[in-house]
Amino acid sequence: MSPAQVVEALRLMLMSRAVDERLIKLQRMGRVGVYGPVHGQEAAVIGSAMALDPRRDWMVPASREHLAMVRHGLPLANLFATYMGSFDAAAIPNGVQLLPRQQSIGAQLPQAVGLAWALKLRKTGGVAAVYFGEGASSEGDFHEASNLAGVMRVPLVMLLINNRYAISTPLSKQTAAPELARRADGYGFRGCAVDGNDLLAMYAATIDAVNRARSGEGPTLIECRTYRMGFHNTSDNPKEYREETELAEAEQSDPIERVRRYATREGFWSAADEAAAIEEIRAQIDAGQKHVEAQPRPGAAAIFEHVYDTLSPRLQQQRSEAIDDAT
Repeated sequence: MSPAQVVEALRLMLMSRAVDERLIKLQRMGRVGVYGPVHGQEAAVIGSAMALDPRRDWMVPASREHLAMVRHGLPLANLFATYMGSFDAAAIPNGVQLLPRQQSIGAQLPQAVGLAWALKLRKTGGVAAVYFGEGASSEGDFHEASNLAGVMRVPLVMLLINNRYAISTPLSKQTAAPELARRADGYGFRGCAVDGNDLLAMYAATIDAVNRARSGEGPTLIECRTYRMGFHNTSDNPKEYREETELAEAEQSDPIERVRRYATREGFWSAADEAAAIEEIRAQIDAGQKHVEAQPRPGAAAIFEHVYDTLSPRLQQQRSEAIDDAT
């Protein structure tokens, strides 16, 4: 990564943590529903996103790739709209090569394979990158998707974010496999394990997988070994299932601090740079939140928008009934 890329990534990582803080605060105020913070996983998410070309590559997120999505072209206000219940403002703009975030564990994986297959058939030169957790790698969707991805040799980068917990289930009780990256072996394509708290390593591994996919070498599974320093979501209490000493150990490898030290040592980042960046980030977050707050509340018909190009007769009937019930 060039110094300019590292600075861009560090700013996105700082913004990710600031967005976490704001949305958690809004959730505690009752203005946002359930929210899952990214805290601790910023390098895995941003480092991989930096290796993608938003003009031709597609991103298929899970639920914690907020600033990766912003880097890929999603306006920051859309992120706030998603959690604050503004349907129209949350819609992904035309031209942004991004699928909606997926809350159902692993369900995005078959979709990502189909998307990558379409890119191959159309000879666009594009690649699909799909994010999922280690818990999702135990789901049937993962195995079905991996099998087809290997058979069809689709241009797919599978980013397995191993944060060591599937909600409250530790990795040791999820699998007996010593290395999740090796699951790729059973499906005939390449797998590798990376320090997910190392921004540069994440970028290097992902750019290599992207280049291989573009050249027709098929999918790659990247196990990104990181740690979920926050809670699973705002309804969770991690103190019930993990020791404080474990969190303290993880904090010694805080991905933001690692990038900050590197950039400062190399001479292209300073305390003044960070102060200016944080001030700008807060202004952007304030603007995004205010934009959403100014939007009209969605009506009953809003749930039928931004899904199908043309509603089926049955959905048209349901839409009419929803409007009637609301009036």
